[in-house]
Amino acid sequence: MPSHDNLQIVVIEDDPIMGESLLQRLALEGYAPHWYRTGAEALRQMKAVRPDLVVCDIRLADMNGERVFYEALPDLRFTPVIFMTAFGDIEQAVRLIQAGADDYVTKPFQMDEFLDRIDHLLKRHRPVEAPECSVLGRSETMRRIEALLRRVADIDSTLLLTGESGVGKEVAARFVHQLSQRSTRPFMAVNCAAIPADLLESELFGHERGAFTGAAARHEGYAERARDGILLLDEISEIPSSLQAKLLRMIQERSFLRLGGERSIEFQARLVCTSNADIVAEVEAGRFRRDLYYRINVIPVSIPPLRERREDILPLLSSFITEFAEALNVEVRGASTQAEEVAMIHRWPGNVRELRNRVERAVALAQGPWLGPRDLFPDLVPNAPLADDANLLLPLSTVRDEAEKRHILTALQRTGGQLKQAADLLGVSRTTLWEKMRRLGLGNAP
Repeated sequence: MPSHDNLQIVVIEDDPIMGESLLQRLALEGYAPHWYRTGAEALRQMKAVRPDLVVCDIRLADMNGERVFYEALPDLRFTPVIFMTAFGDIEQAVRLIQAGADDYVTKPFQMDEFLDRIDHLLKRHRPVEAPECSVLGRSETMRRIEALLRRVADIDSTLLLTGESGVGKEVAARFVHQLSQRSTRPFMAVNCAAIPADLLESELFGHERGAFTGAAARHEGYAERARDGILLLDEISEIPSSLQAKLLRMIQERSFLRLGGERSIEFQARLVCTSNADIVAEVEAGRFRRDLYYRINVIPVSIPPLRERREDILPLLSSFITEFAEALNVEVRGASTQAEEVAMIHRWPGNVRELRNRVERAVALAQGPWLGPRDLFPDLVPNAPLADDANLLLPLSTVRDEAEKRHILTALQRTGGQLKQAADLLGVSRTTLWEKMRRLGLGNAP
């Protein structure tokens, strides 16, 4: 049985035999047909149906198809429309084509030929998909990183994620956990920089009762509590050299001892490490063991700073606005164009974490539905130019490309992905639009 994904097709036909025949055949072809016997009924019902295609007879009992077309046009927008007409109404059908209808067929017609026309129109009007926004980012760099993480999600080898503070290393680690077969098992994150050095060994490996003053009971460390899940050692370069040897032994032998303990405990978890420091430099300076570095650097992944992947700024900005607007139950719809432009030239020293924090504050204190530049950047001097620091300016070509990308995606969204209509809206030819989409990496252009 053919399948057309239950695409909604509205049939407006007052002849009961023709209407029933079309309804049955379209259903057999896998469509979801809706049959209306009058123009008035169709105009009432089509708003709720949101059809993918409309088939309308030009002559109806209560009004002609031309009137139906013009009254429905604001709601139909670019939904394809086929008119059915008798030979004497061809002139009217041609006039409707010139007004924006897509096709007409003259009664009587061959059903197979009619179905071919429907299929052709649906394929031609199928929305052009905007470039896929991957889970970790839209930029090509983050797409490659995501693809790599997907490939290694179920490999037990140690994963080392490096990059500046705030770029999303822990987000990447949690992404691997969610993808892996360990997703139902624990995810234990240890911030090695936040735990005092004299407590880190106990927190990581645990201790037995009486192991030191104040150890009143046995304590399971993170390595033990991770079970067969994932153990994340965040900022591993901060681990003191006295503890690095014990960590190396745990990785090599897949076992460890609690502090003060004598029984070996199996280490079952997968180890993921992160660092915002240059570990190679730490090794050369003698602050990090070379053999430990080789053990944790099995699958290295470097996440670039946000300023080097600006394609991710606006998608992240939009995503965070939606997230916090829902969480805080406030009516914030998005960022203004000017706010987006300032976001694009900001250097983001705090990377994605800074962006997230700025959006949370802006949404929480927003006084209107659209965030302005000073909602996101309250430290801007009042009445000062928004981009007066020459060091923050991007090349003009980069700004122009980003603006064109957003403009093209907006046009495609407004026209339901129809390239011809989008090109008309943008005032360029379809060929020019195709070429720009290819050059800007928008993909899926014919």
